[in-house]
Amino acid sequence: MGQEIDLMANYPRSKRNVDARGQEKTEADRAIARQFGEAFFDGERSTGYGGFHYNERFWTPVIPTFQEHFGLDSNSSVLDVGCAKGFMLYDMQRLIPGIQLAGVDVSEYAIQHAKEEVKDLVAVGDARKLPYEDNSFDVVISVTTLHNLEVDELAVALQEVERVARKGSFITLDAYRNDEEKARMEAWNLTAKTMMHVDEWKAFFKKVGYTGDYYWFIP
Repeated sequence: MGQEIDLMANYPRSKRNVDARGQEKTEADRAIARQFGEAFFDGERSTGYGGFHYNERFWTPVIPTFQEHFGLDSNSSVLDVGCAKGFMLYDMQRLIPGIQLAGVDVSEYAIQHAKEEVKDLVAVGDARKLPYEDNSFDVVISVTTLHNLEVDELAVALQEVERVARKGSFITLDAYRNDEEKARMEAWNLTAKTMMHVDEWKAFFKKVGYTGDYYWFIP
């Protein structure tokens, strides 16, 4: 199994009022958000981002971390599973010229509204059945995406990451380390269907054969 490492350490964090969010979100809001359509990306805050727009301050400081960790250069290839509108791919393309990139996302809306510079790199796709041959990419990255699947489906998705990655992978997932963090996670969660204690996640990785690197999203 890979290592627990925070490759997202330089991603800017916004201050979160978790308690208020937990009181505001309804099951109807969650049902709408899980459709991953316009309401999730560019609708009201109650059902998602409240406007999902590119800002270079988010991924620009993270790409060098990925680059150093995986030794990425112009000869490398990377797949982003859950690429949304392709913002990470755009910054990776900009900061590592010549790198081979691709992205998939279950959201037709996100792909249709992807950043123009990477529209030819992204496609609608299912993490449970990635549309690529074995060992197609040096590295597969999936940030706060796979936990949106039910646990059995998530196991399949992790095996798909293993199948298409030649050298390594990195994923982040909703997790908690104690009861307080679990309560905060349950209040914050809008789309995730699978949340576990970090130790349960590690045991799960071993069970399903995931050998890549990983870290957690904990609000």
